[in-house]
Amino acid sequence: MGKKLRILGEVELTKDLSLLLIIGGLYSLSVALSNTFVNIYLWKQTGDYTDLALYNLSIVVLQPLTFILAGRWAKKIDRVVVLRIGVSFLAIFYLTVLITGKNAAAYLLLLGALLGIGYGFYWLAFNVLTFEITEPETRDFFNGFLGILSSIGGMIGPFSAGFIITRFTKFTGYSIVFGLSLSLFALAVFLSFSLKPRPAKGKYCFKRILEERKHNNNWRLITNAHFFQGLREGTFLFMITVFVYISTGSEMALGTFGLINSGISFIAYYFASRLIKKRHRKKAILIGGIILYCAVLLIVWEISFVKLLIYAGMIAIAYPLLLVPYISTTYDVIGTGWKAAEMRIEYIVVREIFLNIGRIVSILIFLVTVTWFNAEKGIPILLLFLGAGHSVIYLFIRKIRFPVTSGVE
Repeated sequence: MGKKLRILGEVELTKDLSLLLIIGGLYSLSVALSNTFVNIYLWKQTGDYTDLALYNLSIVVLQPLTFILAGRWAKKIDRVVVLRIGVSFLAIFYLTVLITGKNAAAYLLLLGALLGIGYGFYWLAFNVLTFEITEPETRDFFNGFLGILSSIGGMIGPFSAGFIITRFTKFTGYSIVFGLSLSLFALAVFLSFSLKPRPAKGKYCFKRILEERKHNNNWRLITNAHFFQGLREGTFLFMITVFVYISTGSEMALGTFGLINSGISFIAYYFASRLIKKRHRKKAILIGGIILYCAVLLIVWEISFVKLLIYAGMIAIAYPLLLVPYISTTYDVIGTGWKAAEMRIEYIVVREIFLNIGRIVSILIFLVTVTWFNAEKGIPILLLFLGAGHSVIYLFIRKIRFPVTSGVE
């Protein structure tokens, strides 16, 4: 029997669950330390929106392709091994950034590909393991606690990285930060060897679960929702950090932005996990989506650091409101789907395919905008369009219905 984790309620804390949370926490801290600053590191080398978009495009193209391969390997080998491969590739990414140094911008596509492959292997395995160790009754708690760990990482990481980078000349601080991320991923690889092996068997039916959208209305709706989630994320994941840096010219300001965002997010995830019940999920997703779009309206014209800090606070409240019930609903849709136990890997792969197609479309639209139009005028209009992605999620979620016998709704 595992211990009871009482921070977020009565959740059974087994060894594997503890290890998975620790690995997830190390991942969050490492990403918080460096990922934001990789975009700025490249921006300082090129100063070109197109280069930055191509780097992020290579990530989101390789990620879904890797998901398909990782799904096959997780079905034939072991999902813990797949998790280990993902973390290893993420470590290789930071090692490559360190080796290329000031010439990193010349290897944009390679760096993006390494990160995309790492994300693909890592998140496929992590999502499958999460699905296996949680039940409908515990998913909100688990997702909320993971959100708290991410928020802690988000508070410590960007602020610490910003402090380190501004204390050293040129790119020395960046090298130190990327080295720390490399060390954290190396530790995560080491800890993964303590996870209980989870071999899988059976035929890999990726195409069949893709076709399941024609037979399962809930599955069609949730995958459509993930496309629109990706439509916002593709561009917003890198443009907001660039906005903060352009408006201040300081990495420390970027760290302050991350600290405020994650500090509020920490509190919001705690309350979202405790207060959002199953019957309130759809309403929470609606409110979260509306707040996220209102935040966009704040920054599309006359950007200032103060406005960006208010934006950070708004999305810090909105994301937990939306993501805790949204992720739980997604797992519940999968859990009540056709041959869910046997095909859980395929379901997760297909979900990620739709999420990343949304991201790819988003970045391609961004590339067209900055290539054919004036960037200063085109980007605000583009953000108004893409920023509606999370709000559209509700239009699909509200139509999802579960059988009474499933115990989900």
